[in-house]
Order: sequence, then C-alpha cells, then structure tokens
Amino acid sequence: MRSTEEQLRLTVAALLFATGETQRELGAGIGRGQTEISRRQSGATPWTLADLDALAAHYGIPVPDLLCGVDHALSKLPAHRRAATLGGTRATITTPEETR
Repeated sequence: MRSTEEQLRLTVAALLFATGETQRELGAGIGRGQTEISRRQSGATPWTLADLDALAAHYGIPVPDLLCGVDHALSKLPAHRRAATLGGTRATITTPEETR
C-alpha cells in the first residue's frame, strides 16, 4: 500500500503530464521555485498542508480529490486545464463531453 505522501507525488506527476506543465511552471503557480518542486516530487522534502491548498487552487481540484488517487484527481481536472496533446502529437486528450 502506498503512503499518502507517495500517492500525492504520483498525482502531482500525473497532473503535470496532463496539463503539460513543467515543474518550473507549477512552482510559479503555487509560489515555489522549481528546485522546491523537484525536492517535493523526489520525496526529499514533504509536501505541506499549505502546499496541498496551493495545489488544489492551482489545478482547480478540491483537496480531498487530490488525495483520492491519480485517476480520481485526473477525472476532476477542469477541461480548460488539460493540455491539447500528451507527449507531443501522440495522444489527444478529450473531455467526457467530446466522447459522447
């Protein structure tokens, strides 16, 4: 079973990928430097409750949804925050409304 801290790191990594953001851009969005984001994502420094609030505001996802796992958090990510493509031109993200 993964720890909450590890689960949050995986969720943040997935959100970075889904939005096409870099650690530098995330850091600017939550008032942290890229080095601080890197240290949190590597597990060298834990994410704080204040960071969790900032992540929730940045991504537009309520705090509890950030802690419910990668798939759940990604399902709550607002459509306007999603990158048009993942991995360059390999995959296109569609919203549930577009697949109907």
